[in-house]
Amino acid sequence: MAKDVLCEVNNCAYWADGNRCSASQIYVVSHRGDTASTSKETDCKTFERQ
Repeated sequence: MAKDVLCEVNNCAYWADGNRCSASQIYVVSHRGDTASTSKETDCKTFERQ
């Protein structure tokens, strides 16, 4: 499991100094069902606007 999760979306409620994600859990989904070929085919459902 990832120790540090980085995020460059600084208007997210979970964005923290150093481009860190402070959410206790991360939820990522694929646009194509349960598989993805590239990161562009995914979305972070954890995002909440500040």
